[in-house]
Amino acid sequence: MAAIELKNVAKSFGNVAVIQGVDLSVEHGEFIVFVGPSGCGKSTLLRMICGLEPITSGALSIGGKPMQGVAPAKRGVAMVFQNYALYPHMTVAENMGFSLLMERVPRKEREARVKRAAETLQLGELLGRRPKELSGGQRQRVAIGRAIVRDPQVFLFDEPLSNLDAELRVQMRLELAKLHRKLGATMIYVTHDQTEAMTLADRIVVLRSGVIEQIGTPLEIYAAPRNRFVAGFMGSPKMSFLAAKVVRTSGREVTLAVEGMSPATVDIELRKAERLADQVTLGIRPEHFRMKGGQGPRLQARIDFVERLGGDSYLHAPDHPAGGLIIRQSDAVPVKPDAMPVTIGVDWPEVHLFAAGGQAIELKRESLSES
Repeated sequence: MAAIELKNVAKSFGNVAVIQGVDLSVEHGEFIVFVGPSGCGKSTLLRMICGLEPITSGALSIGGKPMQGVAPAKRGVAMVFQNYALYPHMTVAENMGFSLLMERVPRKEREARVKRAAETLQLGELLGRRPKELSGGQRQRVAIGRAIVRDPQVFLFDEPLSNLDAELRVQMRLELAKLHRKLGATMIYVTHDQTEAMTLADRIVVLRSGVIEQIGTPLEIYAAPRNRFVAGFMGSPKMSFLAAKVVRTSGREVTLAVEGMSPATVDIELRKAERLADQVTLGIRPEHFRMKGGQGPRLQARIDFVERLGGDSYLHAPDHPAGGLIIRQSDAVPVKPDAMPVTIGVDWPEVHLFAAGGQAIELKRESLSES
């Protein structure tokens, strides 16, 4: 079984702590995605699992076996890098089978493994070509094939699609998802692209400054972010954050005032609503605004910019006094920028609330109402 266990794993470069006490359990066959902004430590964490970076403190095990002092080649893992790192003078078949050659695997077995991997990745007709004769997507598949032939317990991907154009990234995401279903192997994937994270992952690990902010399924991360950072990072376009004032509390019932919006009430899952500070933050995703109707209060905003994406448009109102708004519009009603302020509704049962320190405040969604 290729389960992975990290217990209080930390990594420092001199006095700089890059990974700060990470605890993580990865089940056999899971597709886990590390996501976060540049510099959050996701690639370093992946390299520590692979063995390319030593662990400063803590414990790591793969398949129940401690990895302290175990060389990368002995860990049963295979890594696919952002750079394809193919040998230009070798054919596709030679590139895919090179690691087996170094391990002195017999030629017939080596050729059989390469052939099986090529069939899985639809590379059979390209085995005699050299890297310069391949497209970017084909080169990336060769790099993945080079990992497959080793029959590893764990696949590690370090931003493997970032060098591809948009169309190829979509195609390769689909191929990776199919590959995972076919192989049933444990996979850990690093990316800063939240679309890749949402579409590929069984579970997402959101990192910031070497600390895990939240672990959960894509829907859990999106619908129930643990804090404002996760809420703002996951989702494209990002969540709108509006400054809100607590004007009244009654038991668990809290009435909020947002500039330019009628007062509205939420019921929080705290024992005493009085624990809240006077100022909180209201979070609203683009799809929970309505140009027509909505199940809650309304606000006025002047649209400065419209992104037209075919079936959807995104309306930007960065100068709203409570905070910038991004509104998804799925109907064909035209909205022009720099026009008079428009009335925007809010699906109030879908809003999020964050305390002054950024922590999410759990809401009783069936009881959200307009005052």
